[in-house]
Amino acid sequence: MTGPSSTVAPAEAGPVDFARYGTIYQPRGGAELAPWGTADAYPLRERISDDGPFPAAPGRYHLYVSLACPFAHRTLIVRALKGLEEVVGVSVVDPIRDGRGWAFRTGRGQTLDTAGNGFAFLSEAYEASVPDGHYTGRVSVPVLWDTRERRIVANYYPTITIDLETRFDAWARHPEVDLYPGDLRTDIDALNDHIGEHVNNGVYHAGFARTQEAYEAGYDEVFNALDGLEDRLARSGPYLFGDRLTEADVRLWVTLVRFDAVYHGHFKVNRRRLVDYPALWAYARRLHALPAFRDTTDLDQIKRHYYGTQLHLNPTGVVPKGPVVDWSL
Repeated sequence: MTGPSSTVAPAEAGPVDFARYGTIYQPRGGAELAPWGTADAYPLRERISDDGPFPAAPGRYHLYVSLACPFAHRTLIVRALKGLEEVVGVSVVDPIRDGRGWAFRTGRGQTLDTAGNGFAFLSEAYEASVPDGHYTGRVSVPVLWDTRERRIVANYYPTITIDLETRFDAWARHPEVDLYPGDLRTDIDALNDHIGEHVNNGVYHAGFARTQEAYEAGYDEVFNALDGLEDRLARSGPYLFGDRLTEADVRLWVTLVRFDAVYHGHFKVNRRRLVDYPALWAYARRLHALPAFRDTTDLDQIKRHYYGTQLHLNPTGVVPKGPVVDWSL
């Protein structure tokens, strides 16, 4: 397998410093507040394709992720389900970030930049990927990095997982796992749009609301969607498309696994817990029983990230010890 032609020694970012740099949501020290939820936030949208500048190849591509981020979590699940661990590399950023953004530091469950670039901050990858080195969009995870061209292929998370699912079967340990089957793609895309807007992003609509009206709209949006998914699974489980595990299940799981630990309290979406939905709770435990879902989930990093960095919502930075949840079937 081929990797980067030359490597730079790993660098480690200095300690988190909220006093000097603020948070990513309230930056200080010259940090720019990146656009939120617009097309400009995710401008890097190339695809892996046989006839484009980024063809599939083993060892060429690398993921930059956070275990805390639900959108990055999807890529790790797909990577594991398809058996791409030896095909696509991964580096894991520190879940705690100040106004400088995602950073590489040593610690449990995180890494330095293992792609050979020597980045201390993920922003350096973005700066390396635009012609003048001046990037003003959001520095987000996941990132799909090309180790040969030394630039970002994509930071647009909806397409990264689909490319991992469909473009690397020649080297996958589990090519038979088809998460985006041709006969279901139109239906999967429609359900993904619904889950993405009303569940994955819906919790943020409530949690980041600045008015009572906006909060209540987000709150209702989330529970209307969850009620519908509860009915769907009760009628036609075990997965969202019957007995076929798909991309849609990956997208829903990453919010469900964070729901009781974070969103129910921190984002105030507290009408019901996940464990109070019979079909959704059984479904979530069924997914948790699969190593690709369970082993890529780090609730410690998830809670430390949300409670410890979103200080505009949790000014003390105190991280709750609970809840204690039994995920066994």
